[in-house]
Amino acid sequence: MRLTILGVSSHYPKPGAPCTGLLLEHGGASVWVDAGPGTLAELQRHVALEDLSAVWISHGHADHAADLLPAFYAFRYGDVPARAALPVLAPEDVRGRLAGFLGPSSPPELDRVFAFDPLSDGGRTEVPATSPDGLALRWAAVRHDAPGFALRAEGGGASLVYTGDSAPCAALDELAQGCDLLVSEAGTDRRAPGEMPVHLTPEEAGELAERAGAKRLLLIHLALGLAPDEAVRRASARFGGTVAAAVVSGVPMSVDLPTVES
Repeated sequence: MRLTILGVSSHYPKPGAPCTGLLLEHGGASVWVDAGPGTLAELQRHVALEDLSAVWISHGHADHAADLLPAFYAFRYGDVPARAALPVLAPEDVRGRLAGFLGPSSPPELDRVFAFDPLSDGGRTEVPATSPDGLALRWAAVRHDAPGFALRAEGGGASLVYTGDSAPCAALDELAQGCDLLVSEAGTDRRAPGEMPVHLTPEEAGELAERAGAKRLLLIHLALGLAPDEAVRRASARFGGTVAAAVVSGVPMSVDLPTVES
């Protein structure tokens, strides 16, 4: 299984650093995980849109889903070769958010382009569904200020867990058990007393990796103003394995390698 980082930023894209997005590939399957602004362009460096197997969206916030809009235009009105509707596994509100932007007559057009499959807690699927050597995906509802999910992907004997946006919760601990690579957000720098947790701090990301017995930890979606080296240092104080901060390098990494490629 290969992972390519398409974007890393929280809130808004920056030069060379789109918002959060991943590309997972294995056995002929290619899955776009979170469509943060700027990730559609990066995605096309690695896979033709007509060859994409599926999209998986953790939650409906714009910094994780907004590039579904230009993707819609690419498929519906652009020069992308015709294909069957692209499977989009996403929380139920995502289709409505897109339709709200595109207008009241858009739902039939959306359904020509995207085959929406609403996520629910404890769901799972195989991509592609007909291949014994594709990607096995399963997900769990997590703790955020919008309906959100974390993802576990398995293929070729390797396993990756992506937290999406989430505060610490039992569902993350369970999903991440024994994974080769934990891709964790660190969207909170320091939590104020009494503040409702909706993201992880670097320390909490490290603690999650330690509890889960993950082999490696890759930090993504860092809080604004949190330097990557500081985030790595703080997470490393709570986790005995390898820790790195994700970067958009254009170089895929093998999920089961002992070190993270950069």
